[in-house]
Amino acid sequence: SQLTSVRASKAYQIQAYFESIRDQTQALSEDLMVVNAMKEFETAYHELETQSIPAEWDAAIDGYYQQEYLPKLAKLHEGTPIPELYQPSTTASRYLQYHYIAANPNPVGKKQLLDDAKDGSSYSRVHAQYHPVLEKFHDRFGYYDLFLIDAESGAIVYSIFKEVDYGTSLFTGPYNNSNLAKAVAAAIDAKGTGYTKIVDFDQYKPSYGSPAAFIAAPIFDQSRFIGVLALQFPVDEINRVMTGNKNWKNDGLGNSGETYIVGQDHTMRSVSRFLIEEPDRYLELLQNIHVSEDTIEAIQRFDTSILLQDVNTEAVQEALAQREGTRIVNDYRGIPVLSSYAPLDIPGLNWAILAEMDLAEAYAPVYEFQRVILIWATFIILLITVASMVLSYIFIKPINTLITSAKKISEGEVDALVTLNSENEFGELADAFNDMVHSLQAKTELIEQKNRENEELLLNIFPDSVAKRLKSGEKDIADQVPNVTVLFADVTGFTGLSESMTVYEAVKTLNDLVTTFDEATERFGVEKIKTSGDNYMAVCGLSSPRLDHMNRMIDFAIEVRSLVRRFNYEKGCHLDIKISIHSGDVIAGIVGRKKVIYDVWGDTVNIANIILARSCSNPGSILVSQTVYDYLQDLFDFEWVDNLSQHSDQDLGVWQLKSAGKRGTDL
Repeated sequence: SQLTSVRASKAYQIQAYFESIRDQTQALSEDLMVVNAMKEFETAYHELETQSIPAEWDAAIDGYYQQEYLPKLAKLHEGTPIPELYQPSTTASRYLQYHYIAANPNPVGKKQLLDDAKDGSSYSRVHAQYHPVLEKFHDRFGYYDLFLIDAESGAIVYSIFKEVDYGTSLFTGPYNNSNLAKAVAAAIDAKGTGYTKIVDFDQYKPSYGSPAAFIAAPIFDQSRFIGVLALQFPVDEINRVMTGNKNWKNDGLGNSGETYIVGQDHTMRSVSRFLIEEPDRYLELLQNIHVSEDTIEAIQRFDTSILLQDVNTEAVQEALAQREGTRIVNDYRGIPVLSSYAPLDIPGLNWAILAEMDLAEAYAPVYEFQRVILIWATFIILLITVASMVLSYIFIKPINTLITSAKKISEGEVDALVTLNSENEFGELADAFNDMVHSLQAKTELIEQKNRENEELLLNIFPDSVAKRLKSGEKDIADQVPNVTVLFADVTGFTGLSESMTVYEAVKTLNDLVTTFDEATERFGVEKIKTSGDNYMAVCGLSSPRLDHMNRMIDFAIEVRSLVRRFNYEKGCHLDIKISIHSGDVIAGIVGRKKVIYDVWGDTVNIANIILARSCSNPGSILVSQTVYDYLQDLFDFEWVDNLSQHSDQDLGVWQLKSAGKRGTDL
């Protein structure tokens, strides 16, 4: 449906945005310039602890808080802020906040324009060297702020935007309970490279309570942990994507449709369309459904629904439970909507994305179509009734009845029997006509039964799409299909087992085992291609393209191995299985004319088969190609076992699956 398509498109954009942020943060934390900047800022910051702070500097800092920061904070939060709980306390933080905030000639929101405080300190020399470069990165990628944090003290030794958190400690300072502090703590605890931590949006007081999220990554100087890089990104980019730059109609959402994100706490992570377009009407609806006055007042005060609007619908609950679908629900305004929902795949965040439209607008075309059909049906029925009454007086009733029944049969109504209570030639003609109808009914039912049996047979042998093409008369079916994962599985020990059984028992045992494999294919979105003796072949991403075809096939392989072990336990057998997996392009098509089969072939199939035949392929092993390993190495634990010579000048690595995840248990 339209809503599902819009939802999927928005989800892809949001997930790509966060993946880009993660990649940028990780790359920046490993950049030599950032590593050097972290070391020099850290050293210069600690040198400031020996400075003396004149009374007029403290007075200037106090004046900034009293005149600029705390009055704005008081307007956005309940109660009166206590200055002593917000002002910097350490010598270094007071020094920096004086020179780069209180004495900075640029207005609030433009403090980053000062490159050098001209105080002669080592810190200002380092700041003048690195600040212009880091500010260009900040401007290019649209982040709200960038921080460098000392690993030992938790002090923010550098920030671009120069807000009141600048210079303070995230361990002991006034913002030690902020989501920035949580992100930094996670990065410090990671104790390893290649790690990033995203923390969810929360109201961030240094930004006057605006919703802000953070991502943090540790900075290492070779093997020595020296600090943390953190990026603050606002909701602006998320709102731009979710509102389509406030062009909902261009996104196909009509007059009442919207897409929005909900966090794990069941509050919004993107702004409501109705707050933007009709704020008064939106707030009135919230009052009508008895939303608390404090919440409504906060939405008005902050001019946003993010972190304030509670959305606890059935659609949200399903999406946060990692399920997707479409259903009719009452939305957060209490209005019936058609809702398409799904979870967002963002590591570290349990978010749901929803695309909704008022039910009245979503079903308007259906209601109009029903109305037109009803009018025309009434008109046609009336017309037929009048015509029948007229003709019944014009023609002889028995002949008219026979003609009417004959027409019904010609139109496909094979149950059009004639009832004539007469003993003359018309009665004999009616009996002969009814005998013909009964014969036609029997033959029609037989044909329909055969058609159903043939269709069931086609669907059991071929995928749905191929079966439809065969039914339409297409004969030569062959497709080049990219991005497909192929699995070969060989049941070991069956030959020896079958020698101790009758033929019937051996076939039944193998059939029972293969049936469990077939049932598992449906659960994992995998397609069975064929079985050859005790060899089983399946693919993923063939009939239905899937972005996660490799992940699904690994999960299916693990399940198949578990099924064999469960089968051994239940049947008292001693079977095992070895599996090989490779991914790439394949050719799929129908082979043969009288005895047709649906098969796949190509280099991808050959390589998967060769891997299975390698000496390193032991019972119980799951071997994957280099292609699968490169794609899934961050999700599963593999170990190298062999090189598979693909061409004379190229080796293809063979890897064995060790565990179901980087921190999972061994398999």
